[in-house]
Amino acid sequence: MPALSQLLLPTAWFAEAPAARQMPRTHDEDAKRRRFEADILPHLDAAFNLARWLTRDDAQAEDVVQTACLRALRFFDGFQGGNPRAWLLTIVRNSFYTWIGQRREQEQETSFDEEVHTAERAAGDPELELLRHADAELLRQAFAALPLAFREVMVLREVEGLSYKEIAAIAGVPIGTVMSRLARARRHLQAYLLAHGVGGRP
Repeated sequence: MPALSQLLLPTAWFAEAPAARQMPRTHDEDAKRRRFEADILPHLDAAFNLARWLTRDDAQAEDVVQTACLRALRFFDGFQGGNPRAWLLTIVRNSFYTWIGQRREQEQETSFDEEVHTAERAAGDPELELLRHADAELLRQAFAALPLAFREVMVLREVEGLSYKEIAAIAGVPIGTVMSRLARARRHLQAYLLAHGVGGRP
């Protein structure tokens, strides 16, 4: 089975940072822009991937990422180092929830126990076997059908490869909640694939 990251389309739509208002060409501003381009622009694909899976629409994802990039540039002085991809994805996530709130769109959230700490699945787990034998397009459909809270952590973990700690910081939830959502997301994927005839056998 192809990796989840391989199921995503390339994102060549955003070759450079969004245009900002003309600013005085001071040495400090030039240095800030160069640092922003060096630290943040390499992670635009990750930003778009997250936004697209959250919005499930390319055009809306572009709007979210453009807003996020403008915010990132505006508040870049507050970035004190660390993981720039996680910092940008946090802004993308916040921009998405602002965007969806403004449009009064509601997506049903599945309740879950935030205290459940579920360990990572072992390599031979039946759920992972189902994923390995799933058709790429069916897996994409199953992934897109996940409830928002589950889809979010799956993108951050399985597509972007972030640690539990980084995902918890981005989502603003305990690490145990991240682990619980991932476990439940995988069970959702398993149920979806079983319902569509994927039996976990070659």
